[in-house]
Amino acid sequence: MSSPPLRVFYGGSFDPVHNGHLAIARAARDLLHAEVALVPARDPPHKDATHADADQRAQLLALAIEGEPGLRVDPRELHRAGPSYTFDTLTELRAEAGPGAPLAWLVGADSVLQLHTWHRWRELFDLAHIVAVQRPDARLDAARLREQAPQVLAQINGRWLPPDALAEGPAGGFLLLPLAQLRPESSTELRRRIAAGEPWREWVPAAVAARIDSLHLYRNPAVILPAFPSSDRP
Repeated sequence: MSSPPLRVFYGGSFDPVHNGHLAIARAARDLLHAEVALVPARDPPHKDATHADADQRAQLLALAIEGEPGLRVDPRELHRAGPSYTFDTLTELRAEAGPGAPLAWLVGADSVLQLHTWHRWRELFDLAHIVAVQRPDARLDAARLREQAPQVLAQINGRWLPPDALAEGPAGGFLLLPLAQLRPESSTELRRRIAAGEPWREWVPAAVAARIDSLHLYRNPAVILPAFPSSDRP
C-alpha cells in the first residue's frame, strides 16, 4: 500500500499576492513534487492590520493561481474567528489527514528567525515538517541562526532533511527551499507603489492587477490616476 503524498501549505497575509509569492509556491511544488495550498490569513497575529479585507485578498489569490497546476487556495483561516495561528491550522490539517500523512508548512526565512515568537511554535514540528525559503541574498544557515535565533537553531538541530525525505515521514523535519533567482517583489513595496501612483502592474498577474483596479484597492485617495498610465501598461 502506497503512503499518502506530501502536501505543502503556504500561509501568509498575501496583502496583496504578487509574483514573488507565486515563484515560491512553484519552487516548492516543483522541488518537492507536491501540491501546494496557499492559506490566506484572516487575522495575521504578527501584523498590525491588513490593508484589504480577507475576502478581497482571497479573491486576488484565486485569480493569481487560476490555471496553475498543483496550486490551490485553502480558505480555512478566513472562516475561523480570532488570530490565524499556524498551530491551530496545522492541528486542523493533521486531524483531517490522519497521523501518518506527510504535511509541510512553508515559511520565509524572516519567519524562521522569528519562529520562537509564534504561538506554541515548538509543537509545530509535531504536526508538520517546516520548509523555509532560502533567498539568494540572505543565507539562512546555522551561523546566522546561532546569532539571531538560537532558540530556533536548538529546535531544528537534528531535523535538517533533504527534499526527498519529507514524503517519508509525517512531520518533524526542517528543509531549506532554495530560490534560484532573487525576487524584487514585496507586498509592502507593492502597496506603496499603488498608493503613490508609481508603476506596479508588472509585479502581479494581469488578472490580479485588473481586480485591484476594479476594487480600487491600496489606493491613496489624494492621488488621482489615469486609467492606464503610459509608463505602466498591463
